[in-house]
Amino acid sequence: MLETINLWILAQGAQYNVNPYVFVAIYVGAIPFFLTSIAWLIRNARAGKSTILPTMLAGFFFVSAYLYLAVYGQDIPLWVWIFLAVLVIYGAVAQVRQTRRKIAAAREDIAPV
Repeated sequence: MLETINLWILAQGAQYNVNPYVFVAIYVGAIPFFLTSIAWLIRNARAGKSTILPTMLAGFFFVSAYLYLAVYGQDIPLWVWIFLAVLVIYGAVAQVRQTRRKIAAAREDIAPV
């Protein structure tokens, strides 16, 4: 059964010229880098330093697997791109809100009483 599932997954990837396992490896592998970038962003925001570089890195790691799909994928259906755009927009908005809450909470922790 696992062999059948594996063959089906690889066939889907071959149809669009992407390796699903590479996609998953990039997706999962980017998580620690994304979280580190967010921590750096929060630390810089608390210290009043520039947040441009950590924000850009967080954004890159957030979409890195989809960049792989965009660069190497062929004949990806339009509905996939629409679905991914909705996911990325929703994820970005949710992450911005969460990061702002963390920055505000961190500022409250260091505010003089």
